[in-house]
Amino acid sequence: MSTEMIDPVVQPPVGPDTTAERLPGKRLSKWTLYSRRFMRNKPAVGGIVIFVVLALASIVVPLFSPYTPTDMDFLNLSTGPSAEHWFGTNASGNDTFTQTFVGLQRSLMIAVTVSVGVTIISAIVGTAAAYFGGWTERISLLVIHFMMVVPNFLILAMMSNAAGGDWRVIALVMIFVVGWFFPARVIWTMALSLREREYVSAARYMGVPGMKIVLRHLLPNIGSLLVINFTLGVVGAVMTETGLSFIGFGVKIPDVSLGSLIGEGSASVTSAPWLFYFPALALTLLTVSMALVADGLRDALDPTSSAGGRA
Repeated sequence: MSTEMIDPVVQPPVGPDTTAERLPGKRLSKWTLYSRRFMRNKPAVGGIVIFVVLALASIVVPLFSPYTPTDMDFLNLSTGPSAEHWFGTNASGNDTFTQTFVGLQRSLMIAVTVSVGVTIISAIVGTAAAYFGGWTERISLLVIHFMMVVPNFLILAMMSNAAGGDWRVIALVMIFVVGWFFPARVIWTMALSLREREYVSAARYMGVPGMKIVLRHLLPNIGSLLVINFTLGVVGAVMTETGLSFIGFGVKIPDVSLGSLIGEGSASVTSAPWLFYFPALALTLLTVSMALVADGLRDALDPTSSAGGRA
C-alpha cells in the first residue's frame, strides 16, 4: 500500500525583523503613523533638512566668524565676494556673510517667538469661545472680527517705529495686535464641532471645570491644526518682519535682520548685487522650507490624503 508524501506547510518565520504592520493585533500609535507618512513625503523631508541647516548656521556662523556685524574693513569697501569676505562687503566695509547669518538668526528668533505666542493665544481664545458660548463667545468674536478689519500693518509699523526697531517690541506687537485673531477664528470654527462630543459632555456632567475641559479635552483634539498653524505662522512672521524692515519700520541698525539687509541691498542691486541676493536667497530658502514642512504635516495629519502613502 503506497502512501502519498505530503509536503509540510511552511510557515513564514517570525523574527525580530518582522515589522509591526505584519503582526496581527498590534496597532501603530498615532504619532508613529504620522511620522511614517511625513517621512514618505520627500519634499517635506527636504524642507525640514534645509530649515535645520539654516537654523544651525544662524547659530554657528556668528560664533566662529572673525567679524562681527558692525566691524568695518576700510580696505574693502563695497567689494564683491572673495576669500576674505565670502559674501562681499557693503559700503561701510561690513562683512555681508556675517550680517546675513546674524540677520537670519534675528528673523528666526522673531518668527518662532511670534508663532509660539500666536498659536497659544489663538488656541485658548478660540476653544474657550466655542466651549463657553454666550457672552464669552459674542465678545471674543466681536474683538476678532474688529481686529480683522483694522489696518494692522500700519499699527505695527507705527508702534515698531516708536520703539526704535527693538525686535522684542516687534515680536510682542505681532503677537497681540497682528497675528492671533485669524487663527483664533479658524480654531473657534473647528472647536464648535467638538464641544458636543460625548467625552466633553461626560466631563461636564462629572463637574470638571470649564477651562480644564478646554485645556485637557478640546485642545488636544485639534493638535494637528495647531501644529500646522505654528509652521505656517513662522512663514507669516518672517514675511511680516521682512516687509517692515524693508520699508524702514522694522529692525534698525546696529541690529540687523533679513528684511533690513534686503532693504539696504535693494538700493544698490545693480552696482553691488551681492548685498541683495545673498540675504534674499537665505529668506527664500527659509520660507520655502517651512512651506514644504507645512504641506508635509498637513498631508501626514490628514487621513484622507494619499500623499503620505499607506502606513
